[in-house]
Amino acid sequence: MQTFFSIAIDAFAYGMVLFVISIGLSITMGLMRVVNLAHGAFAMIGGYIASFAAQDLGLGYAAAVLLAVFGTVVISIPIERLLYRRIYGAPELTQVLMTIGITFCIIGIANYVFGPTLKTVPLPPALQGSADLGFRSIAVHRLFAIVCGLAVAGALWYAIEKTAFGVKLRASVDNAAMAAALGVRTEIIYAVSFAVAVGLAAFGGVLGAELLPVEPYYALRYMVTFLVVVSVGGAGSIPGALLACLVLGGIDTTGRYLMPEFGEFFFYLAVIAIICIFPRGLAGRAR
Repeated sequence: MQTFFSIAIDAFAYGMVLFVISIGLSITMGLMRVVNLAHGAFAMIGGYIASFAAQDLGLGYAAAVLLAVFGTVVISIPIERLLYRRIYGAPELTQVLMTIGITFCIIGIANYVFGPTLKTVPLPPALQGSADLGFRSIAVHRLFAIVCGLAVAGALWYAIEKTAFGVKLRASVDNAAMAAALGVRTEIIYAVSFAVAVGLAAFGGVLGAELLPVEPYYALRYMVTFLVVVSVGGAGSIPGALLACLVLGGIDTTGRYLMPEFGEFFFYLAVIAIICIFPRGLAGRAR
């Protein structure tokens, strides 16, 4: 029973970290129709900035997180204006090649600026140690990751489904020319959506630094994982992405606990099985 609860908590926390990072990619792929393979690079940037802020500047954890999110968004603004706007509506192969190129450029710059070493983000005393739930103790940081993931899911769902911005975003995606004719400033809508996606990636990179260590090839190491989560959940679907993260996180964590010698075998076996049964993902919609 102790093993079961350990697997369940670790899987839930891992799934929430995957969700916070991957949901931004789901937004850009499902709502903005951009295959952004550089998404993991922005999560890496957030982790590097937070590590620098905490280790070198001596800032607290909260300040480091805010600086990481804000700094990554600021860095992404010229990239979006100069590069991403050129591939909105372009063939998917063009988007893939452009974003992979951006990924390698960011990796090279990160190696040059921060060096080829593993970076850590020190946790504050409040997030260290364990919390006693009565039937067992749970690491406070994992509880924090779970709460953050659920909060992000609720906030995004409300913003996209229940606000005027969400209506404008969906209208811009469905018919950009008609939305612009009706007065919707589609360029601003896309820019804000991209900034939100990048900010979430940065936040997830910091939040998950304990589970997905920040290192020079972070963007390449986890690129497929983030893309798989979006594909399994259904691009653009927040409930689908959340469900995919919980299912895949549970399978991956269980496999690593019980049969670690198999590595990620069960993770990708589950991906193949789900895609065979649900070609558009767990909550994918026909386009």
